[in-house]
Amino acid sequence: MVHSSWLMVRAPRMLRKHWVCMRQLWYTLPMNHEQSTMNKVIVITGVSRGLGQAMTSGFIKLGHTVLGCARSKASVEQLNSKFGSPNNFTALDVADEAQVKNWAKQLLSQYGAPNLLINNAAIINDLAPLWEIPSEDFSNLVDINIKGVANVIRHFIPAMINRGSGIIVNLSSGWGRSTSPNVSSYCASKWAIEGMTRSLAQELPQGMAAIPLSPGIIHTEMLEVCYGKDAASYTSIQDWQVKAIPFLLQLSPADNGVPLTVPV
Repeated sequence: MVHSSWLMVRAPRMLRKHWVCMRQLWYTLPMNHEQSTMNKVIVITGVSRGLGQAMTSGFIKLGHTVLGCARSKASVEQLNSKFGSPNNFTALDVADEAQVKNWAKQLLSQYGAPNLLINNAAIINDLAPLWEIPSEDFSNLVDINIKGVANVIRHFIPAMINRGSGIIVNLSSGWGRSTSPNVSSYCASKWAIEGMTRSLAQELPQGMAAIPLSPGIIHTEMLEVCYGKDAASYTSIQDWQVKAIPFLLQLSPADNGVPLTVPV
């Protein structure tokens, strides 16, 4: 006979483990027709390369509207030329609040509040011990990786709250939940994203969600900065896109405040 105290302690853990396993399986299944054809308005920062570019092309391929930004004017022009209306891409720096404010005002007036807001834009400093990272480089990283996320949230979330729905995804990292030497500034920024997002989740009204999302370890230019040639042994952006797009589209208010990782 199983002791009742064992059930009280173990059963909830077992149920949580079962739920996590079922959830990971669900996210790897193909989307049904309704999910794939229901058009969403999706705002993404940092769309010029890497994961931002992969998410952009993946969402548009399924018929969703992407409103993106990047610092590179040339890349933005290429995206506008490639994808065209109703998608919209703008050159701006998320660290500049005035630019973000004007961008949000323009998009909200034209498209309304987004269904999905993804804060993806981020940089990493050159690998070095913390005391060797120049103050200017450290500040620049903080301005983009932390303040940039706050700027975007500040100017898009009120419209989402007024509508009463919307999902905010802030890209975190494995280094937002663990640490390694020589990436202290990046770790600091992603740990900040984790904390800021979980706190934001407690501030949102019912029907919305804020989610800190680790993309996993993906072979990007940023990973090459950290791992050099070894970066090529990790998941490719193309393989990541196949899993990440349905995963992101199926996030819901039930995920509010839950730190998640793309199942790759």
